[in-house]
Amino acid sequence: MEVVCGGRFLSPSFSESTSGDNTRSIIDQSQMGEQEQVSAVMEDEKKDPEPVLDIIINNVVSSFSVACHLDLHHLALHGNNVELRKENGVLTMKLRKPPTTASIWSSGKITCTGSTSECQARLAGRRIARCVQKMGYNVKFRNFRIVNVLGTCSLPFAIKITPFSQKHRDAASYEPELHPGVTYRIEHPKATLKIFSTGSITVTAPSIANVQNAIEHIYPLVREFGKARSEEEMAEYRRNQARKQFPILNFEDVEEDLSSSEIEEYWEPM
Repeated sequence: MEVVCGGRFLSPSFSESTSGDNTRSIIDQSQMGEQEQVSAVMEDEKKDPEPVLDIIINNVVSSFSVACHLDLHHLALHGNNVELRKENGVLTMKLRKPPTTASIWSSGKITCTGSTSECQARLAGRRIARCVQKMGYNVKFRNFRIVNVLGTCSLPFAIKITPFSQKHRDAASYEPELHPGVTYRIEHPKATLKIFSTGSITVTAPSIANVQNAIEHIYPLVREFGKARSEEEMAEYRRNQARKQFPILNFEDVEEDLSSSEIEEYWEPM
């Protein structure tokens, strides 16, 4: 490790009788050396910038209570977009905005799925409660909480999951006969990750903040086992990235001619 100190560097042969011009030249050389080192560090940072990972929240599961008994048959007859499942003793109600599916029990407990944010989940829960209230029930919106969050993240490189699972045996489990991905569990923050060889990671956690912290925790671990994608994997990765930016377009017929240099720019071995 090289340590750079500010000021001037005094050699053993330096004496007080040295002229002022020589002193200034030594200081100038030291300053120039520091500037060159700073510029070299800046160039290295430009060559290897920190990647920006997009985390997509696919589903937020929430639950709350309306603090009253509900007649599911009455709700099925007078409600909109509802379906009564007698075998399960549950009524499902769907909303368009925000797109949500609610499971309603006669005890007054309601579970909502389909939201993509915690604020959207709370808004959907209040709208479901208002729909029930309009059908003549004394509804109180209580005990709202986020139960589960599902997020996905696509890394810009593929992963060698077999050696990864062998190194992290304490937290990772890999059974290719049952599932193509590695299951990795984190205690703090609490989260469960599914890591696939394509570079895709699925995170299940009790909050959106835990999903983000889990990705930040796992990235340096999988980076060690990264590898360059094949041309087919890189083409699929670019199509997925294009779908995120332009979801209304169709990229099924897009053909890309990828050279080896274009593939290597997404992954440089450490």
